[in-house]
Amino acid sequence: MNKYIKLAIPFAVGIVVYLIGCFAIDFADKAVIGGEPQLTHAIWIYLSIFIGVIVGLILEPIPPALVGLIGVAIAVFFKVGPAKSGDPEAVISSGSAINWGLTGFSNSTVWLIFAAFAIGLGYQQSGLGRRLALALVQKLGKSTLGLGYAIALTDGILAPFIPSNTARSGGVIYPIVSSIPPMFDSYPDKNPRKIGSYVMWVSLAITCVTSSMFLTGLAPNLLAVTTAAKSGVAEISWLNWFIAFLPAGILLFILTPLLCYIIYPPEAKGSSEVVTWAKDEYTKLGLITSREKWMIGISVFALVFWILSSVDAVKGSFIEINATTTAVFVIIFMLAAKIISWNDFLSNKPAWNVLTWFATLVALAEGLKNVGFLGWFSEILKAYLVGFSPMAAILGLVLAFYLLHYFFASTTAHVTALLVLFIVMAQAIEGVNVYLVTVLMMLSLGIMGIITPYGTGPSPVYFGSGYIKGADFWRLGTIFGLIFLVVFLIIEVPWVLYVVGDMITPAAAVAP
Repeated sequence: MNKYIKLAIPFAVGIVVYLIGCFAIDFADKAVIGGEPQLTHAIWIYLSIFIGVIVGLILEPIPPALVGLIGVAIAVFFKVGPAKSGDPEAVISSGSAINWGLTGFSNSTVWLIFAAFAIGLGYQQSGLGRRLALALVQKLGKSTLGLGYAIALTDGILAPFIPSNTARSGGVIYPIVSSIPPMFDSYPDKNPRKIGSYVMWVSLAITCVTSSMFLTGLAPNLLAVTTAAKSGVAEISWLNWFIAFLPAGILLFILTPLLCYIIYPPEAKGSSEVVTWAKDEYTKLGLITSREKWMIGISVFALVFWILSSVDAVKGSFIEINATTTAVFVIIFMLAAKIISWNDFLSNKPAWNVLTWFATLVALAEGLKNVGFLGWFSEILKAYLVGFSPMAAILGLVLAFYLLHYFFASTTAHVTALLVLFIVMAQAIEGVNVYLVTVLMMLSLGIMGIITPYGTGPSPVYFGSGYIKGADFWRLGTIFGLIFLVVFLIIEVPWVLYVVGDMITPAAAVAP
């Protein structure tokens, strides 16, 4: 599709949505359910902007961060988005409009995401990520299955600290993994199934699992927590997220390399050449450097204080540090230890890009509530969701939230477009614990990335390698997507709802 057509479509969709809204308001006696709340022009202006942004994020005619920035700018221009801007009698000043538009840049979770990207840069600059991967390959790489587990362990160790699975899997793991197949005379156009196809698929599949295992394993996880908070759902802590996904996470982490080996078996079962290569590459790195030692210590510091910030026993004490504050200290320590330079920090384009992107999306998500759209939409849903049992509703919401990812080329766009609406649907069903349902939906964000060749950041990297043909990619995505979903529904739903629900629910959680 021509990029100019892609650029025009979001604006066209936004205009059509607004015209539909004008028709609904002008030609209906009351576009409301039960008399309140009222559907206003401000709601439809904002909704048309919001939907236009979602279409732009899906088509990506320009960088996603710029799409979000344009959406906020248009909303600020029309003075829709700030609190009470949906009230026809409210007077919204230009100052309050721009203050709302910039609220995302003051959000602590957005800065946590930004800081975590800088931490990922530290792993790359220090060489610790590569050393770790090579160490595991030379220990486990004698067999092809062992190589799969070496890839899994590398990703699992890095996942808590590098929230961009594109940087983690595509930036750290892929360069090493892509060096292995040629040793077996395995290339995209020659003997791809010998070993290249297997290592590429296991790399992608395992990063989807680890992206769900840790709150900081996937940037959209953090965005989802903040987006949910804007809808009145209490934030989940780092430790509680880990506990919530623990049983399914452990099972999938252990089984995924083996399932890949069985379902998409390599022709080569192993070779000492990989171990020899890894040892040679590891030897070239030399002795562990002071920067790597500092990076290990700083990582331990971050992990300890991220966990402590989730423990009730230390809350309110002098050792409690907010997760974002911990991440800021990590950056300071990396600069002090010369793991990264100030120029490295300033030139970290992915970090600054995600800061702008997520800051605008957080503001846009909050605007849905401010203009009154969520209140209006929840009233409509109540009329249609009466009679659903809580369990049927929960399973239906989780299943729909997961499968709708087929329509999104970005987990971030998925969160922005659907999470708030699904929370509103949950709130409209009597007897549903909205907090726990929201947690279940957020926990699925990582594993849903497996279903398509565009479902998560690293997907295009591995698809583009050429080792996995298009038909195989879709077939494997369907198979593993179904496996991940079944495990999630059978294990995660009862675990979260009936076993650890009370433990992971904060006092501030919204009552069902």
